[in-house]
Amino acid sequence: MNDELEHAYESLVAWCRERGYAGYDPFDALNSRLFQATPLKNYRAARIIWTQLFKRSPISFRKIALVPAGKNAKGTALFALAALSTFRRTRTKEAEAEARALLDALWAARLEGLSGAAWGYNFDWQSRAFFAPRGTPTIVPTAFAARALIEAALAFNDEDYTTRARSVCEFILRDLQREDETEREVCFSYTPLDRSRIFNASLLAGETLASVGALTSEPELLEWGMKTARYAVRHQRADGSWAYGPERRHAWVDNFHTAFVLLSLTRIKAACGSSESDDLTNAIRQGYEFWRTRFFVADGWPKYYHDKLYPADVHSAAAAIVALLELESIDRDAPVLAEKITAWALHHLYDARGFFYYQRRRFYTVRTPYIRWAQSWMLYALARLLEKGKH
Repeated sequence: MNDELEHAYESLVAWCRERGYAGYDPFDALNSRLFQATPLKNYRAARIIWTQLFKRSPISFRKIALVPAGKNAKGTALFALAALSTFRRTRTKEAEAEARALLDALWAARLEGLSGAAWGYNFDWQSRAFFAPRGTPTIVPTAFAARALIEAALAFNDEDYTTRARSVCEFILRDLQREDETEREVCFSYTPLDRSRIFNASLLAGETLASVGALTSEPELLEWGMKTARYAVRHQRADGSWAYGPERRHAWVDNFHTAFVLLSLTRIKAACGSSESDDLTNAIRQGYEFWRTRFFVADGWPKYYHDKLYPADVHSAAAAIVALLELESIDRDAPVLAEKITAWALHHLYDARGFFYYQRRRFYTVRTPYIRWAQSWMLYALARLLEKGKH
């Protein structure tokens, strides 16, 4: 399978380079110049319907609706993580140059006027909970940017990347809202503009703080990371799952957000090495068992929701591959499942022209080649698999 992985990786990276790592996104419909020219842009319901129409349609209306292709900060971070993985595997000057160029582009795209480095999405985003205008500083792309900077600091032994990653901590601690804060727990908001409580988002903030704290030997940052972990563990359901958030409207459980929770808890535990590691280990094990048994079919089919077969989503596949490779410490067979998921994705979601489709739904497949949701995630997943296969 290694030759097949190499071919898929090289074809995909060539496809992305040819487009300057830019493209469409499942949630970029509100960038439509046509939509923005109408009064509908002022109504929440209209924004949700317009976004969902574009996201679910097997036909892309983006050119007709004047939606421009764009660069996404989270996508750039994932491309940088893929390049860093390739550098660790090959140690070539070309891989190093590509990783540094992507990291430079990522740093240049940071937002101004904040307490520390932060990034946002390149489109207006209407979620179920709140509306975030394009360029709103948001913890998810920010945390992935921080992860890329942290891995660059380690890969290149370069203090400049550590300093940049440390700057992200100032944004998290000074600009994000803190909900349900006690001496032992905290939940960080999604953006400085809202007071949402989203488990995976708060844990991404905690993972960043703990990972930087481990690099800079700052116990205070490690403790902030542990506070987010305690909050999430306390809200774990009896069956091992985590809802999207604690509110009733966030009661659903999905594949890739569960993977994010498990991965962040694992990274926080590794960074902190605290006396509470047994509690964290138990929570991770219980969550992992739920995730592994409920979200994947025997052939590697990645379900989006634990109780529904469709849709099969490329983001769910790629995030699972990345998480499974880091969760080998609790399940030595985790990489085997990662390989099954990869084989399934290559068979069902890969286009011979070098890119991956978005989703396989019950009656049709959405073949739009989304740059962040599909290509950057799968490039990262394939790079990590190739790196893992070397050892």
